[in-house]
Amino acid sequence: MPAAEFAQLKEKLWKFMREDIYPNEVANMKQAHGIALSKEWTHTPVMIELKRKAKALGLWNLFLPVDSALVAGTALGGGLTNRQYGEVCEIMGTACHAEFAAEATNCTSPDTGNMEVLARYATPEQRARWLTPLLEGTIRSCFAMTEPGTETGLGSSDATSMSIAVRRDEAAGEYVINGDKWWITGAGSLHCEIMILMGQTNPGAPKHLTTSQILVPMSTPGITLLRPMMAFGDIDAPKGHMEIRFENVRVPFENCLLGEGRGFEISQGRLGPGRIHHCMRMIGQAERCLAAVCAHVEGRTVFGRTLSKFDNVLQDVAEMRAQIVACRLMTFQAATRMDELGNKDPQTRQMLSLVKAYVPKQVMEVADKSMQMLGARGFSQDTPLFAAWCAARTLRMADGPDEVHWRTVARLELGIQKHSPMRDVGTYAPDRSEVFRRTTDPISAEAQARLAAYSKL
Repeated sequence: MPAAEFAQLKEKLWKFMREDIYPNEVANMKQAHGIALSKEWTHTPVMIELKRKAKALGLWNLFLPVDSALVAGTALGGGLTNRQYGEVCEIMGTACHAEFAAEATNCTSPDTGNMEVLARYATPEQRARWLTPLLEGTIRSCFAMTEPGTETGLGSSDATSMSIAVRRDEAAGEYVINGDKWWITGAGSLHCEIMILMGQTNPGAPKHLTTSQILVPMSTPGITLLRPMMAFGDIDAPKGHMEIRFENVRVPFENCLLGEGRGFEISQGRLGPGRIHHCMRMIGQAERCLAAVCAHVEGRTVFGRTLSKFDNVLQDVAEMRAQIVACRLMTFQAATRMDELGNKDPQTRQMLSLVKAYVPKQVMEVADKSMQMLGARGFSQDTPLFAAWCAARTLRMADGPDEVHWRTVARLELGIQKHSPMRDVGTYAPDRSEVFRRTTDPISAEAQARLAAYSKL
């Protein structure tokens, strides 16, 4: 998007945040808590009105980068690059909760990642059936990857170890799915009509070719939502993160995306944008925390001085700014690489993993310091700080735990370093031609005298 037009878009978005998002945060939370008391979850009334307004303002589908929109042949994207979206996503991320504004503008997880998958890998028929209504905001979706692993002992943080059974019924031309998934974000909503499920279709193949991603309509018989998973005392209605049981769930072979055995390949393409979007929002959360801190410390007096006069408070404020700037620069660099080199470029992949491992932890620390500086109020429902801390802490596990991303960063680094121009200049060849001394060398009279004097100690 041209610079002048982009500046106008950001100004319009800030106006929307000030006039519509921030004033409705508490009302939306109260309505969501009321919906959580039922088992039929739908959008809050506040959210529906905000969606209508955002759509009318053109603040809609800003996440869909120009390259993905071009592949999908759709004009429903926002016309931004990933780098530009980084700025608007951060603005949206200043809301409480972190995805409140994102959902109002049809830029929330897991729909954004699913829409990019459909844009890049679905057939024209699948795009018409699922992508178009998702872009229009008339339906929602979920992505079923994580598994409990209680029976198999396999951890699904390793995307090659899916254990849910997906067998072929050749006579019927259908996949038959059996097993459990959990922490399936978005599945609790009645608006959720389509699931992308990752399951094992080719158990005998090389490990990166064992899984496939399959479109499963939520109305398919055999899907049971067992329970909403709870994190930090919240079930996150009306979106939810569900534990799901699949019992003889049948879908046609043509529902397989891109072809059997390519699930891991699709995941690598999907999770890059999804991960960086979360981190862009987290930077907005950190800015919200820091703004609250600065307002508080300049108006709060303890021991005869405002908090802003204490050196340790000033240092904390400065360190929080440094953390935010570092996170932003790293995230923008990753987004720029996505635009210029694509998600599969090794150094882009490394940057995406680096951002995902680094940013949530830094934001969690910013939120933690902020809560401490606001005292008792910082831990209460009277500020957005605890919600920011929860979001950042949860993100250190969501879309893969920190440890997996650090592992990816290190493995890619070892490969990149093989081609470094400095690889062979890391050490100097030692010169051993002149030795220090031999133990049988004669000792000088001066040294013998010092030894003799010491022996009389």
